[in-house]
Amino acid sequence: MSPTQTWQSRPETARRLQQRHRRNRLFRHLAATGLLLAVTALVMMLGALLTASSEAFTETRIKLTVRYDRPLVDPRGDASPESLEEGDYTAVIREAALQLFPQVASRTERRELIRLFSPGAAFRLKERLTSHPELLGNSEELWLAASADADQAFKSGLTGKEGERLTPFQTHLLLQFQERGALEQSFNTTLFTASDSREPEMAGVLGAAAGSFFTLLVTFFLCFPIGVTTAVYLEEFAQKNRWFDFVEVNINNLAAVPSIIFGLLGLAIYINLMHLPRSAPLVGGLTLALMTLPTIIITARAALLAVPPWIREAALGVGASPLQAVMHHTLPLAMPGILTGSIIGMARALGETAPLLMVGMVAFVVEIPQGFLDSATALPVQIFLWAESPERAFVAKTAAASLILLLFLIVMNALAVVLRKRFEKTW
Repeated sequence: MSPTQTWQSRPETARRLQQRHRRNRLFRHLAATGLLLAVTALVMMLGALLTASSEAFTETRIKLTVRYDRPLVDPRGDASPESLEEGDYTAVIREAALQLFPQVASRTERRELIRLFSPGAAFRLKERLTSHPELLGNSEELWLAASADADQAFKSGLTGKEGERLTPFQTHLLLQFQERGALEQSFNTTLFTASDSREPEMAGVLGAAAGSFFTLLVTFFLCFPIGVTTAVYLEEFAQKNRWFDFVEVNINNLAAVPSIIFGLLGLAIYINLMHLPRSAPLVGGLTLALMTLPTIIITARAALLAVPPWIREAALGVGASPLQAVMHHTLPLAMPGILTGSIIGMARALGETAPLLMVGMVAFVVEIPQGFLDSATALPVQIFLWAESPERAFVAKTAAASLILLLFLIVMNALAVVLRKRFEKTW
């Protein structure tokens, strides 16, 4: 019998092999269990968001035949844009509704009738008449947005259950609208075309999305060039001494600092010291740049380090200068990894709330921002504001905005994966 066969046939060797195989199986089972739990948690979260946000993607509308009477919508009598802006369009809606329900006589009943319509319905009539002045004195049939309370009641089946904020008379009126075919649900385009509002049925995410867009533009155009050049210097040209070690340790530490600390730093520097406008995407982008810059530097250095050293040596061997070797060979080959790390860092910045709260981007902003200095908010802050609202209809809006933010994050991370797979090279 050979020595190898003797060693393999020992009982102790067989026992150790069994233990190793058992540990491998246990590790695989633990890994599969962890993956299953993560997927289950993700599915549960997405399911909860989809269930909670389903009501936010539809809106209730009421059909009315409105008449643009001159005494109501043209108080000056000259049909000028200024006169049409001063019109009483709520009265137009009230008169159109009373045509359907002439039995509504008391002031209380009239008030309850007009409260079935959203305040935004009057604004829609104003916008339509000012853009089409030829409608003055004529009638047209329109579907107008219902109020949040009427919307909630209709979506719950007009049951009159406790929690519905409609009076029995208002529920009766909605049932009458439904019997006449003047009540329907449609896709809620307002959610994607409007900014924030005190009225749930008029609130949308477009203003917050525009604020996030301008904020991320400022963050990217600051972080990417500064982060890449810093990484190139530290990895390719800096002398490895105590000063280098000090800078490297502090960059790594900055990447782990809580985001609210960067918010306090942005508040102290950009607002209190530099007196930049509060609640502007410029300030929000500068603050998020402080937080994102260490992440981009670290990922860029890792991408540069992954380039094989013989690439640099070959470039230097044919007469290229150190700068040419880095800029013409090393950096282009490392760029896929740099872009991937930058996108991941920007995705993290997109989901941050605390730094933006510290620099005032928690303001109630109705207008959609048009530039970097306009007052704005961001999607995470908008979610925070709606979650704090006592209105029941904002619960669905909060879930819908969270779903939209999650979709943006998934798209950005998927883009990072695609870029890495598309441009990365194996050595």
